[in-house]
Amino acid sequence: MAQIKSLQAVDIRSIQQIAEAPLDTIKTALNDEKTAKSLQNACKAAMKQASAGGPAGTKRGAPLSTTSLPSKRLRHDDNPLMPSRTPGEELTPQELEASLELPVCLDEELISQTVLETNRAPLVLAFAVELLRYTRPEQPLSSRLSLGQAVVSANSRSKAVSIGLAARGPNAEEEGLIGSGQPRVRVMGREVPVLKRGGYEWKEEEEKGSAAEENQQTIMAQSSSTEPKDEDVKSQPPPPPPKSVHPFFQPDDIHWSSSGPPVTSKDSKFLAHSTKITKQAQEKVLLNNLMRKHPNLESASHNAWAYRLRDPRMPDRIIERSFDDGEQGAGDLMLRILRELDIEDTLVVMTRWYGGTMLGPDRWRLMRNVVTAALNERGRKAGGEVLSTGGEAVWGLDIEGMQNGGYGASATSTSTSTSMGGKKATYGTGVVGIQIHKPEVARNYLLRSFHTASAADAGEETEEGGTAKKKTKTSKTQKQLEAERVENLGLLLGALRLLFDSWRDHLTAAELDKRAWAWYVAVRPDVEAGPRGWGAKGTLRLKSILDLRRTEQT
Repeated sequence: MAQIKSLQAVDIRSIQQIAEAPLDTIKTALNDEKTAKSLQNACKAAMKQASAGGPAGTKRGAPLSTTSLPSKRLRHDDNPLMPSRTPGEELTPQELEASLELPVCLDEELISQTVLETNRAPLVLAFAVELLRYTRPEQPLSSRLSLGQAVVSANSRSKAVSIGLAARGPNAEEEGLIGSGQPRVRVMGREVPVLKRGGYEWKEEEEKGSAAEENQQTIMAQSSSTEPKDEDVKSQPPPPPPKSVHPFFQPDDIHWSSSGPPVTSKDSKFLAHSTKITKQAQEKVLLNNLMRKHPNLESASHNAWAYRLRDPRMPDRIIERSFDDGEQGAGDLMLRILRELDIEDTLVVMTRWYGGTMLGPDRWRLMRNVVTAALNERGRKAGGEVLSTGGEAVWGLDIEGMQNGGYGASATSTSTSTSMGGKKATYGTGVVGIQIHKPEVARNYLLRSFHTASAADAGEETEEGGTAKKKTKTSKTQKQLEAERVENLGLLLGALRLLFDSWRDHLTAAELDKRAWAWYVAVRPDVEAGPRGWGAKGTLRLKSILDLRRTEQT
């Protein structure tokens, strides 16, 4: 108190005045140089802390404490997987997806002339991200980037072991990092563990509304169309089951997965639905349930169906049944698809509104596409592999990060946040110890990995061109080089999109996934075998990707 009175005597009455006053004034008031220096330094530190938003050490700290309120609300958010909806602070799902957009160029002439310099890992990532657009269209870009990075990580680990750069240790399940029942997704032939992002709604409401409106227009158009009399008779839905169904035969929680909006060809519309079936006696119950849930299907020309299920009394026996409903061969086709995908305990219904024009062989392709889409949407889990995520977005788990104890996006109760355009994208799962591959890390990896090959590397034989190109390349600014890499990524993704587009209507999602790895192997850069080739760069001719496209048989 004596010191306070001494300072008040020289008109110093606050921490700020002590911090700003000349040292000699404080020294004179306190009659002690050491005490004066110590007091002034403490006051300066307190002022600096207060200006930075930290605790000022004064009784007037209440206004500063309000900065902690948003973080408290985030910690108690109902869904920690979704970015916070706090206005002006966090990204919405739509903003997050928009911030991750990748460049795409579909100019075939420009693509065919482009030669890139890169290593293999980012090419695997590009293949995986673009492939998932076709095999798992329900996944947003953030999930595709995360899954693609998980594939790269898994591939790198196995490659490092095979060439002697890493020891073969216990897997994630053996270490107890993930459970034996952890869902998995197969991408390019590799199974990667995933975590579902429950409740992540990334599609705009307008997009959902337009799809529903399109479906309603289809129903109205087909209801008013005239169809052959013999087909009218056959288009009646299967007879309803008896009013009283024994509980043993009644399925629990019937959920139908759709192939999406109807596929149109020459005024004919194709649609498919799939669900679980475990007993033959459930057949009529399920079909009647579908007609009740989607009454518009009763106006269709054909409602063909097929199912495969394992006989509960004889586990080695598979029961198969199908019904064409006037669409000749449709039942057999659906059974064949179920066998090809090795799917059991599944009922699939293919609906067609006949448009009045015969489609010929093209109808087989259309039926296969919608049936496969419905099966992929529903999915199945067998041997730890999840063939479909039921429409839910997922994260690729960062196994290496969990093994190393601190890499990637933490999925503990406290969310990891990343700044994007002044806002933050939060990543959290509420599961302690689980880490995910962050999508913006994968995106940045893609954006910086594809350089333009020099004239010598590209194989040009001009006498002066090669030297000139090299000089031009070295004289570019960092900003120009970054723009060039972005353009190169757009050309690569465009080439991959043209490749997958050419095959999408002729291969199932599972078949496309299998071929993707073979295509990658066919075009990947040549590097030295063994440890010396680890991370080495080589040339990638984008024309070689275009050459893999399907050619129409004439």
